[in-house]
Amino acid sequence: MTSLPPDLAPAPPTPPTAVSGAPAGPTNDAPVIIGDDTTGRSRAASRWRRMRWPLTVLFVIVLLVAFLAVVRPATSADSYAPDNPEDDGGMAVAEVLKDQGVRVTHVTRVADAVSAAGPDSTLLIAPNPSFFADDQISALNRTGADLVVLEPDFDMVGSISQDTLEATYGESGDPVAPQCDDPTARAAGELALRPGLTETSTGADGVRPALCWPDGLGGYAYARLEFPDRSVTVVSDAAVLRNGTVLDEGNAALALRMLGEHEDLVWLVPDPMDVSTGDDEPTPAQRGQVNALMPPGSAPVALIAVLAAVLLALWRVRRMGPLVVEDLPVLVRSAEATRGRARLYRAARARGHAAAGLRASAADRVATRLGLARSSDANTVVDAVVAATNRPSQQVADLLYGPPPADDAALAELARRLDILESEVHRP
Repeated sequence: MTSLPPDLAPAPPTPPTAVSGAPAGPTNDAPVIIGDDTTGRSRAASRWRRMRWPLTVLFVIVLLVAFLAVVRPATSADSYAPDNPEDDGGMAVAEVLKDQGVRVTHVTRVADAVSAAGPDSTLLIAPNPSFFADDQISALNRTGADLVVLEPDFDMVGSISQDTLEATYGESGDPVAPQCDDPTARAAGELALRPGLTETSTGADGVRPALCWPDGLGGYAYARLEFPDRSVTVVSDAAVLRNGTVLDEGNAALALRMLGEHEDLVWLVPDPMDVSTGDDEPTPAQRGQVNALMPPGSAPVALIAVLAAVLLALWRVRRMGPLVVEDLPVLVRSAEATRGRARLYRAARARGHAAAGLRASAADRVATRLGLARSSDANTVVDAVVAATNRPSQQVADLLYGPPPADDAALAELARRLDILESEVHRP
């Protein structure tokens, strides 16, 4: 076909001109593709898949905290506490005292007790499971308040009574009369309190304690001392205060009369971790306790944090289950793997390790061929091979369980001899 000259060839078609106001791109609503080949919706879905479990755990923790805050009882669970309604609490006596116009101040630290107590007030000291320090006892003695001490330890008894009393051990018995002239004790009548106090031969001059409810062996359950500036009442059995026993005999009368002498009652339920004295607040290093570095109420927060950490760990750990079989990217022949392992042994000069592998494999194959159990010991294997090959016992033992070879030639010779030994073994 004859071609036209360039000046006579038709011009190429001119592309249509876009009409003003018409959209230059496609008119459908397809999502705009970002440079990383994702859309806004796909990225949001990916973030949600990654964050849904942490958010779920956080939501559960928030619900748990809210639930605990709602259902948390307004009462205490501490023994002898004035807001504890259980059998080991003291709420019954505290409520009756409040009805009689006594202002009850509940404290758990010695420093708070020293700050709240003073003259014309009563300071109740409940049993301390961890005992008081000497400086704490001295601080409580200096408050000027009338002391009522329940089940004190040896040091506490001696200090608050100025060595007039000491603590002993006694057993509870049948109810007995107080057998003393103390008005509070006589109003209570017969009680079955555990004796635990005795009078010493030395003590404060001119101070004679009123000892009540004797056990007949020199022990007493109640003692009251009148000092010039205050009174001290010691009871060796805290049953007079507990809700579960306060209604027994005259326990309620004794508790109410001891604690209701003044309008102000400071009720100290010692915290076992408290080391304060009220003079100077100790530093965290002086306290020597971990909780001194943490604010009050931090224990539940720490527990929730530990729970969150455990849940996070369970979420992030590998799932337990059968192994997933994956296709290898390349196929490695067994001969190549064997040669590679041999080269590693040779580079490390691990002739002993290589010899041990050869001997173990040979012994396993021989034992299987002879029908021996996998638990058979070396002597059993050697005896069976000797019986099958008629070789000397020492020779077989040296081949299967001998010392490592000294050089490469010895290792090659060992492999050759093991191969010969296997060829001689046949199933009986």
